[in-house]
Amino acid sequence: MTRSDLVDALAERFGQLGQRDAELAVKAILEAIGDALVAGQRIEIRGFGSFSVNQRPARVGRNPRSGESVAIPAKRVPHFKPGKALRQEVDRATATAAVR
Repeated sequence: MTRSDLVDALAERFGQLGQRDAELAVKAILEAIGDALVAGQRIEIRGFGSFSVNQRPARVGRNPRSGESVAIPAKRVPHFKPGKALRQEVDRATATAAVR
C-alpha cells in the first residue's frame, strides 16, 4: 500500500472526509511520527505497534568487490515493532491464505 492508497482508503472509509482533507490528515500523522523519531522519542500505538530509534555502533565492514576494510560510522535508525494484536491478525490472515 502506498501513501496515495492510504489517502484513498481513508477518504472512502469516512465519507465526510474529502480527498484533500484525507491527504492532509495522512501527511500530518506521518510528519508527527517523523518529527518524534528525529527527536529520539518513542511512539506507541496500542494494538498496532511501536516506533523507536535504535543506535547502531560503528563497525568495520568489507568492500565485497575489492575486499578492503571500510569504516562504517555509528548511526541511528528507525525501528518498528508490531504489537501483539497486529502480529496475531497477520498470522491469522497468512494461515487463512495458506489453506486456500
